[in-house]
This record gives sequence, structure tokens and C-alpha cells, in this order.
Amino acid sequence: MGRVTERRKVIRIRDGVVSSRPDTLVAEEPLEIRLNGKPLAITMRTPGDDFALAAGFLVSEGVLGAASDVRNIVYCAGATADGVNTYNVVDVRTAPEVVIPDITLERNVYTTSSCGLCGKASLDAVRTTARWPIADTPPLRVEPELLASLPDRLRAAQRVFERTGGLHAAALFAEDGELLDIREDVGRHNAVDKLVGRAVRSGALPLSRAILLVSGRASFELAQKAVMAGIPMLAAVSAPSSLAVDLAAETGLTLVGFLRGSSMNVYAGDHRIALRTTTRAARS
Repeated sequence: MGRVTERRKVIRIRDGVVSSRPDTLVAEEPLEIRLNGKPLAITMRTPGDDFALAAGFLVSEGVLGAASDVRNIVYCAGATADGVNTYNVVDVRTAPEVVIPDITLERNVYTTSSCGLCGKASLDAVRTTARWPIADTPPLRVEPELLASLPDRLRAAQRVFERTGGLHAAALFAEDGELLDIREDVGRHNAVDKLVGRAVRSGALPLSRAILLVSGRASFELAQKAVMAGIPMLAAVSAPSSLAVDLAAETGLTLVGFLRGSSMNVYAGDHRIALRTTTRAARS
């Protein structure tokens, strides 16, 4: 199977001094995801947790929602000159009773490590395929101070990032701040898929009491993945997109951006943030 990191020679220049040294880089390889034997999507990912990645991808597509929906997940033989398996093709076989949504049957896409599900249909597609409404029973309430502490916990748990500086991360936290799971990948959407895939395969969906934290921006695709997994709160250390905010507002997702230090912006679902100060509208 593929390695998470690889070594390459690099010319290093520091203060005018030139030297040669090996450098540790994040591995990036294509993964073809097949559904019941038919090609569905190709994504550029960091090898590892490939079965979870494929399962999580299919949760976001509305195909999977429980461990029983999966009959099996296997590697298919890759094409190499010497016949060695590349471990870059995964086939997910669903249980006979699983109904594949039309939007998934029509998909045959190439996704990159940066853009996620490029060209994903619309907000309506998410609303029609989401299995679980985002609701709180009992209500989820998170202190701003707890939220502010999560990025440091995420960074401390990024083992491969410390060696390469080139990976995104996604983590699931409990409402009391306990780190439940963390995955790293060259693509932020892959990291989320790996988290959700591990959850669905262990029978943990919906993740109705979890906080999802991502190391970069909050795109529509990441908000979609949170909604499809029943996650009530998505926080990002960078900015959200306008479509992510629209989706959060329509589905009840709490969306937090620019989570840095003690500061954050709450774009939707502020009822889950335990605010204790009077809010003031900024001047336009």
C-alpha cells in the first residue's frame, strides 16, 4: 500500500548558504472510488484509511448511512507494468436493499485535493438526500472558550503535519472538548470523509453530539459533509464560503469561521454558542 510520506532531495538556501538535504513530503496519489463495480469518482489523496475515505464519500452522496448498508469494501487490482497492485482503486459494494440516489448514479467526476466535490448540484440536492435533520435533543451548547481551545488541540495531534507541513486535518470533538478522532490528508475534504467513513463503519452515525473542526476554510462541500453526517457544528480556522453559510442557515448547522486565539465569527446557528455578552451590530 502507498506511504503517507516520501523523501526527496532538496536544495536548501538559508541566509545565502546553500546545502543539499533530504526532505519529507506528503504523499499524494489518485484513488478511484467504484460503486458496485462501476467507476464513480477519482480523488487525489494521501494513502491510508482508503476504505473509510470511500465510505465517507458515499455518506456525503446520500448512499450510506449505517454499517449495514455496506456489504464489503475491497481494493481492486491496479494497472502496473509488472502486475503489482497499486492499492489506488477501491470498490464499495452495497447491501441489496440500498437505493442509490439518482444524483450519485449520474456522477462520474474527477475531484482534486483542493476543491472537493467540484460542481456539486445545489442546496436542494443536500436537502433531499440528508438522512438526519440537524436537531439537538437535549440542546447542544458550547462555550466560546472551549471552541477557542480546539485548534491548538488539533494542531498538537497532527503527527504527519509536524514532519511535512503539508497536510490538512479534520477532527471530531465531543461537546466537552474531548478529541474523538482526527484524520490528516492532502485534501481537507478527504480528511473529513475519512472521519465520517470511520464513523459509519463503526455504526456511530449520526454524529449528533459532535463538533467538526477543519484546519482550513469551510467550503460548501465541507458543510455538506457535516450535514450529511448529522453533525450540528462545523468550525474552521479560516473563512467560510457564501454557499457554505447559505447551506448552514437552511439546514440548522452551526458554522464558525476564523477560529483563531480567542476570536471567532459565528455565521449561522449561534443558538448553540453559549454567549454571555451583549451583541452589537457593526457599522456597515
